[in-house]
Amino acid sequence: MFTLEDKKIAVKDIIQTTEFKHVAIIMDGNRRWAKEKKLPTVFGHKEGVKALKNVLRTADELGVKYVTVYAFSTENWNRSNDEVNFLMDLLAKTLINELAEMHENNIVINFIGDLGKLSSNLQEIMSNAVNKTKNNSGVNLQIAFNYGGRLEIVEACKKIAADVSNGFLSISDINEESFSKVLYTGEIPTPDLLIRTGGEMRISNFLLWQIAYSELYVTEKFWPDFGAEEFCEALLEFGKRSRRWGK
Repeated sequence: MFTLEDKKIAVKDIIQTTEFKHVAIIMDGNRRWAKEKKLPTVFGHKEGVKALKNVLRTADELGVKYVTVYAFSTENWNRSNDEVNFLMDLLAKTLINELAEMHENNIVINFIGDLGKLSSNLQEIMSNAVNKTKNNSGVNLQIAFNYGGRLEIVEACKKIAADVSNGFLSISDINEESFSKVLYTGEIPTPDLLIRTGGEMRISNFLLWQIAYSELYVTEKFWPDFGAEEFCEALLEFGKRSRRWGK
């Protein structure tokens, strides 16, 4: 029987031999976790924050350089006002209360998404987190907030069209590489692995361009129950895959 420490050793070897750099996560199941336990939805979201902290600690220990998590989609505005307001408040409070610890743990924090639609107070809190941690050298955490993959691609097209119109770019210069650079994630490698918790078999408008050749891993575990053991299991499964890149 393999212990968690045995699994971590095996995962570290996988990361080194495959040059694994980036894991993306659809953190699904907070509400279903709460419902299953007959608790209000907010408890699921709060436990989800704890799960994220645990996964980040594990990622850092294993040597994963980039973690991108889906925290709030452009479609999540369709939820009840109470839940939307709670999620906004939860992000603000988490950044305020946890920033010192995340900074101490050398985490680099960034946000991707249509941030201009958020409140000025929340934008200021997010900007402070980015500025405070920008010189750290540990795990790079990208939080996708008010994010949609289709919107990201449309915005990238607008940027390229403007550059062509203004004479900064010629049509012949447009290719996959130049397009990738104007995405929200233009400065980081594409995900090696996409993890989705909660058992749903869909992408949900997340990193549509970037995951073209990412390996997919879906678990029935709800996000609040996804810890170090489950994270290692996902990476061990990745180690069994043969990535052919269309060859």
